[in-house]
Amino acid sequence: MSRTDILTEIKRAEADAAEAIKKAEADRAVSVADARKRAVGSIQAAEARMREGSEAAISEKKKEMAAEREKLLSIGVAEAAKLEEEVAGQIPKVMDFLNKEVERIL
Repeated sequence: MSRTDILTEIKRAEADAAEAIKKAEADRAVSVADARKRAVGSIQAAEARMREGSEAAISEKKKEMAAEREKLLSIGVAEAAKLEEEVAGQIPKVMDFLNKEVERIL
């Protein structure tokens, strides 16, 4: 091979190498972009699952609290009714006492 042929072959090899490097860099950029997209998608999916789980837990707690509230309200209403009955039975006694005291003062 002549010197010119060797130099031409070297230039062609350098051009091929430069082209291979450009292609590899482009492929790397595409791979990185795809990986980022997948990572963002995975993060968003995980956040969505987490939100669903927390919303379900919150909903369940709200139901439990509503049931407890109703239970406490029914207990309070029953106690209030019981107190009303006790007071209603004492009203005539109180009225008699007040009448006697007013009569005594007069």
